[in-house]
Amino acid sequence: MNATPKRLLWLGFILVLFGAGGPWLIILGYVKSTFFLNFLIYGSSVAGLILGVIGAAMFSGERRKGRRE
Repeated sequence: MNATPKRLLWLGFILVLFGAGGPWLIILGYVKSTFFLNFLIYGSSVAGLILGVIGAAMFSGERRKGRRE
């Protein structure tokens, strides 16, 4: 898989969105709370945050590199 900065940012955004929307679905009673689901929601939120930061750093590095050339 070619990990471009935009792709990492989008993947991070989707994971963080799931990490924010999952608890709302549990609170509203649409989804039953289980240990595995809670762990999955927490993990996706953390992974999305990390991927977003890495994608933003890569995007910034590419733009800075483009200005120098």
